Amino acid sequence: MRTILTLAILFMQLTSSLAQTETRKNDLQQILNKTVDQKKIFGSTFALKKDSFVWEGAAGNIGLNQAYFIASTTKLFTSAIILKFHSQKTLDIDDKISKYLDSTILKGLHIYKGKEYSFDITLRQLLAHTSGLPDYFQDKGPNGKSLEDALKEGNDQFWSLEEVLVRTKNMKPMFAPGSKGKAHYSDANFQLLGKIIEVVSGKSYSENCEEHILKPLELKNTYLYADPSDSKPKALYYEAAPLSIPKAMCSFGADGGMVSTNQDMLVFIEAYFTGKLFPKTYLDWMQDWNKIFFPMQSGVGLHLFKLPWMFNPTGAVPIFIGHSGLSGALAYYSPKENLFIVGTVNQIAHPDMSFKTMIKLVLRLKKEAAGN
Repeated sequence: MRTILTLAILFMQLTSSLAQTETRKNDLQQILNKTVDQKKIFGSTFALKKDSFVWEGAAGNIGLNQAYFIASTTKLFTSAIILKFHSQKTLDIDDKISKYLDSTILKGLHIYKGKEYSFDITLRQLLAHTSGLPDYFQDKGPNGKSLEDALKEGNDQFWSLEEVLVRTKNMKPMFAPGSKGKAHYSDANFQLLGKIIEVVSGKSYSENCEEHILKPLELKNTYLYADPSDSKPKALYYEAAPLSIPKAMCSFGADGGMVSTNQDMLVFIEAYFTGKLFPKTYLDWMQDWNKIFFPMQSGVGLHLFKLPWMFNPTGAVPIFIGHSGLSGALAYYSPKENLFIVGTVNQIAHPDMSFKTMIKLVLRLKKEAAGN
């Protein structure tokens, strides 16, 4: 009789737990459903992992485990490879880039107040956006327009590293490399890091991703976008319509060219922060923060998302570390909550919506955990 009673209690507890889990999943899905308003956001997909709880949802014109452009979240892949090479002594992040790149490539790249710093920039400064280099993509060129502006206007185009460097040389640096307390987000930094990865390994950036990240983590649906006829990734949106820029997406490479899925990205972001890709102890010195744009700060190879007190007076929204992209894609980790979250709103015009969605999902999850 006692055995039957014990089994009955266990069954009731299991049933209650399953019901709570299902309710939690439904509540999270409702947040995605409301995010897709058919005005700003037309499709959204997110996944998260907290302890043993794993969830993935999708809404609008994006389905579950849909491949999408992760844009600048690619920079986490690049930094992971550089940091692994650092651990293997293939390179040192405090090396000057002139150790790996030819002087003819670098000459004239960084001239600030009449002094040339092109050969003195270090890999660490590239990773941390403290090189002072302008952003070839978002900063305005001599014609008063940015490359981003041109793409939004429908002018899709290819570009090479050489063209990136020419564009960068025609723009003014922001400050001398390593200036205390200064950082400026620049995609040129990661274009250079991608080239350095190729130089020291003798392999392409794509091959390095495959060897050091994709194969070890068994990421089957993640790859560097390299074929403009490839229609597997969900088309990016700009305002109310798809923006077809396959040539540009083939050109980003190490600063923003990866394609992935929620399931793969969840595996990747957990591996990044748990020592599976490079020594976990590196995270201590990687978190050397400098402001780049509100409310983001740049560390060495990763970003900090921290809302100021005025927007988070109760401290309910935790600090996140990871990276995001202009496409509305993101991959972050909350050490306090032991939570990993990835996803996209797939909207170039409103990438901030990915952060708003992330916050809503995390707060809902915290509320559920508290039993409210």
